[in-house]
Amino acid sequence: MTDDSPKKPKRVQKVYTLLVEVGRAPGDGLPKGATGAGLLCYASGVDEAEAVRETVALLKTADMAPLDVTGYGTLAERQAAGEEIGEEEIALMDRALAENSVIVAQVTVLDKQGD
Repeated sequence: MTDDSPKKPKRVQKVYTLLVEVGRAPGDGLPKGATGAGLLCYASGVDEAEAVRETVALLKTADMAPLDVTGYGTLAERQAAGEEIGEEEIALMDRALAENSVIVAQVTVLDKQGD
């Protein structure tokens, strides 16, 4: 038998830079006294919406509580906006693309004000 059905064109994966704000959740691994954290992530997806969905799903499996996601675009979009992107950051983006994954590049713990 031959498959005469039309082939869907393969959608190209891109890597998106995302900043995810997380709140507290049992087992989240954040230090005592933290109110949450900001996570800088590089996530692959065929579009930014897919990258966001995959990142949120991954963080939930890690017992984190995503509250908000801000997208900063692809490497090309960020460079077109005039951002200078370092080699280390580009290497992490390349890794996310090669592995079709989400890379959490930086975690900034948020503490209560005045503590």
